[in-house]
Amino acid sequence: MSAQAFGSTTPTVTIDGLEIAYLAAGLDNDGPLALCLHGFPDSAHTWRHLLPRLADAGYRAVAPFLRGYAPSAVPADGRFQTAASALDAIGLHSALGGDSRAVIIGHDWGSIITNIAAAHRPDLWSKVVMSAVPPGNAVGMAFVTNLAQIKRSWYMFFFQHPLADMVVGANDLAYIDMLWNDWSPGFDATEELALLKPSLRDPANLQAALGYYRATIGAGYNDPALQDVQAKSAVIPSQPLLYLHGVTDGCMGLEVAGFAAAELPPTARAEFVDGAGHFLHLERPDHVNDIILDFLGE
Repeated sequence: MSAQAFGSTTPTVTIDGLEIAYLAAGLDNDGPLALCLHGFPDSAHTWRHLLPRLADAGYRAVAPFLRGYAPSAVPADGRFQTAASALDAIGLHSALGGDSRAVIIGHDWGSIITNIAAAHRPDLWSKVVMSAVPPGNAVGMAFVTNLAQIKRSWYMFFFQHPLADMVVGANDLAYIDMLWNDWSPGFDATEELALLKPSLRDPANLQAALGYYRATIGAGYNDPALQDVQAKSAVIPSQPLLYLHGVTDGCMGLEVAGFAAAELPPTARAEFVDGAGHFLHLERPDHVNDIILDFLGE
């Protein structure tokens, strides 16, 4: 897939009144839907190595831009809790003709959203792949007991301050360059940063992206109607599940992933990727994509 930023031809679909843009490969296939969800600070382009691999394997592979990330719309209702994005994923499943063979794949925020969508509607997804943020309640436990992880997660607390909108957006989002450097040490992210920044340069989009953090640990809006769906973030999906984590991840500590791996049920397994940090699927794309395709083919 070409490493070009999105343009006016990016396809869209409307889910509950919200226009969601997406990248895709293999839509002419008659195989199952494979929905790939990105995180922060990132965009649907993060899956550009995996989408064609999925298409070659017969999947209809789709990577949406999460709500609030251009060119998807900023939701007028101000809902940025991960449950809202999980319902977007479920809506995409329906709008794109998914069936019970569909698979769902997520990284970072997309991993949490994948967890919720798969646990809330297990009938829609046959297999689940999560990466960089583990399933279940390991992260919540780390925030209570693991001072090293709290230190790594300093940015989440900074994002609660109104000043963050200005600081993160300054100097063409230089703050995001810093995060990528810290989270995937030694990885040249020049190409990735050029692809993702158009999704966040507009202050409205950046505020939306920070809104995910404000809804999670701050005073951001949480729709009471989504409380039951949101609770599924602590439920490990019952489907066959693969969790992937980079050994040198500077965002989510290896010890947190190890704790999560030890708690996985027999239907799930974890694999740790040497020579990769938080953005493991971009640092070692061939290796990581081989693992994913092997898992989906089992």
